[in-house]
Amino acid sequence: MKICVIGLGYIGLPTATIFAQKGLEVLGVDTNPTIVDTINQAKTHIIEPELDKLVFESVKKGFLKASLKPDYADVFIICVPTPFKQNHQPNIEYIQQASKAIAKYLQKGNLVLLESTSPCGTTEKISQYLSTIREDLKFPHNNKQADIFVAYTPERVLPGSILKELVENDRIIGGITTQCTKKAIELYKIFVKGECIPTDAKTAEMTKLTENAFRDVNIAFANELSLICEEAGIDVYTLIKLANHHPRVNILKPSCGVGGHCIAVDPWFIISDFPKQSKLIKTAREVNDYKTHFVTQKITHRLLQKDYKKIAILGLSFKPDIDDLRESPAMKIAKTIITDAKREILIVEPHIKHLPQELSYPNVRLCTLKEALDESQLIIILVAHKAFLNLNIPTQEILDFVNIREV
Repeated sequence: MKICVIGLGYIGLPTATIFAQKGLEVLGVDTNPTIVDTINQAKTHIIEPELDKLVFESVKKGFLKASLKPDYADVFIICVPTPFKQNHQPNIEYIQQASKAIAKYLQKGNLVLLESTSPCGTTEKISQYLSTIREDLKFPHNNKQADIFVAYTPERVLPGSILKELVENDRIIGGITTQCTKKAIELYKIFVKGECIPTDAKTAEMTKLTENAFRDVNIAFANELSLICEEAGIDVYTLIKLANHHPRVNILKPSCGVGGHCIAVDPWFIISDFPKQSKLIKTAREVNDYKTHFVTQKITHRLLQKDYKKIAILGLSFKPDIDDLRESPAMKIAKTIITDAKREILIVEPHIKHLPQELSYPNVRLCTLKEALDESQLIIILVAHKAFLNLNIPTQEILDFVNIREV
């Protein structure tokens, strides 16, 4: 069996690598030549525990290769980004481009799988789109005796534990037809130890969106509590700790907002399709986005009170102990502060080697934690990296938005 994985990011590359580890021939496809070259050199472009070792082994053994274009295969797995446009409207252009790229390589009996988080109905749209390009083949959206099998198989993994959770977590498998679902389950059973749960494509799509919207709503509750406690003069962390002694209460910790390509994005797909019915989900999104604005305002107010010559920002990633900066609240906060500030700013992000382009200003530099602590008059902690635990900083010279002393 040969598998072609389109998109070699945080999901595509681990997925391709796990199949390769099972002895299958895997071709990874990406539009970025640097990513393709890096993988063909048996290296990785993202940080994920154990991934570099497994990619090295897979490439050296000849089971994993990377290319700028697809090739004939038995299975095509689409793992491309699904951002949103202006006004938070879903953007499935990358999915359409990936579908177009694989169309000419499709053969009777092929399995096409979408893993990208998508609005309801996207999987069927892929089938319809492919049928307009390949009129010589029968597709499942309008033919029970289809030549091509199409299904939606969303991932549900945690950055930092992706390889472990890809294997151990239960998997939702939603085909356009029952036969599509069966074919997809047979494939994922090659490496998935969790349960492969069958459903239809549209339900699988909504399941993925629901999981992330649920998490967003719960985070929003904690963030809204933090705003209320700020106004009331109450320590929100003490409040949450006390409330969580209730046997049926489990409030999360407040944050600087919500980031990443999933939780900060996916709820908008529901809101876009069902604006009248998704009032709570929309409010949660607005609360979490506002919390980032609130933190920025609080920092700006502090900087106006005192003329700091050097300040340090600790953390840029969207969550602790990863290198992923996508939709990161810390990045948004840092960009605003850097734009407004007339002082030297030291950035500490232990999981990246170079500052992202949008933070490349003459007064900004990436440095070590020791340099930041030694040189800065104000420390701003935005992400609870393990490297930041147990810091000895005077309380009056710190703005800690993650309660680092009790992480």
